[in-house]
Amino acid sequence: MAAGVKRSPELAALSRDHHHALEAALRLRRASDETLAEAVEHFLEFWTRQGEQHFMIEERLVLPALPDDNADWTEATRRVRAEHREIRAGAASLADAPSVRAARGVGGLLTAHVRFEERTLFPLVEQRLSRAALAELGRALAAAT
Repeated sequence: MAAGVKRSPELAALSRDHHHALEAALRLRRASDETLAEAVEHFLEFWTRQGEQHFMIEERLVLPALPDDNADWTEATRRVRAEHREIRAGAASLADAPSVRAARGVGGLLTAHVRFEERTLFPLVEQRLSRAALAELGRALAAAT
């Protein structure tokens, strides 16, 4: 989450996941031949413990929260789904055949993805959902984690 950004309580848990994602992504982006194994291991542990479930929760609950009749929301949803596919493929690639280049690529993509969600997607949700709808989404998110 960007410094100084106050996230709604309903989305705060997802933002906390983003903090962990950014930490894993930083390790991947800084990977060298000497640190590759540790960086990949750390990322894959994050991925299996939080990352994959986080993506599923967003896809099942957050992305359908707003109707697709708004161009900004439609584009944001399309981008998130595409990046989720790319990051999933990157995680599988790192698990099968890790390389410094692949690690840095996945780290960069994950960083950009988290920044987009924090700076664009979540503010759209917070601004466009009614207070009651945001509260309902928050309850669904809490039940899913």
